[in-house]
Amino acid sequence: MANYNDLMEEEIKNLNGKPKLLLHACCGVCSSSVIERLYPHFDITILYYNPNIYPKAEYMKRLVALEEIIDKMKLDVRLIELGYLHREFKDKVKGLEKEKEGGERCNKCFYLRLEESAKFAKRNNFDYFTTTLSVSPYKNSQKLNEIGKMLEEKYDIKYLYSDFKKKEGYKRSNELSNKYGIYRQHYCGCEYSLKEAKASKE
Repeated sequence: MANYNDLMEEEIKNLNGKPKLLLHACCGVCSSSVIERLYPHFDITILYYNPNIYPKAEYMKRLVALEEIIDKMKLDVRLIELGYLHREFKDKVKGLEKEKEGGERCNKCFYLRLEESAKFAKRNNFDYFTTTLSVSPYKNSQKLNEIGKMLEEKYDIKYLYSDFKKKEGYKRSNELSNKYGIYRQHYCGCEYSLKEAKASKE
């Protein structure tokens, strides 16, 4: 498997100036260490597009946590939120409702969110797009980067390879969320992962 962190660092080493990066973000906790790491190298805009999250109250909690981490870290980044579009997720994963967490339903979800990010980045003249999702030890970094590369070719917009859990990125995200008192979720996001999380506690 490719070392996606090394590929990212090589790309950063060869940058000229601070290119415009669209960073898809899933929540405040995961975003914290990713933003901290990328901020010196990119002009960052964060895209909050997460139609998988259920229920809407949870979606709003994660959005507020993202707003808080941006504010408390005092970093000059912009945040764009596309609205609560849960039907888009439901349509995308139709027929896969009984899949285990980490299976094909998750891959479809990754593709949905990354494709919207790629299209948004292309429409708005960004230089790169990427996602915070790889900071989680529960997410398949290889699959995320394969999707990112596919979308780079489809939409002609450069994808920044990444594996943000490397260099203790996940540990750092926990440290920052504790430092700033940021809300931490206890399941991935969708109703199916919520059901699995509840079942595992029984």
